[in-house]
Amino acid sequence: MADGNPVLSWLVIRQDDNGNRYRVGRYATKDEAQKIADSLDDRGHKQLYWVEHIGSPAL
Repeated sequence: MADGNPVLSWLVIRQDDNGNRYRVGRYATKDEAQKIADSLDDRGHKQLYWVEHIGSPAL
């Protein structure tokens, strides 16, 4: 954050019914990303949402 911009190192990922994965958004904290993932998951669609840290190995 040396240049005044926040480091957005947490991702929310969505996987659809066909196994395709998409980045939903980038967030500064894990808690913020988890709140977004939870709110999307609560909508009841068949998609799967989870949080990843940039640089972590994909599942």
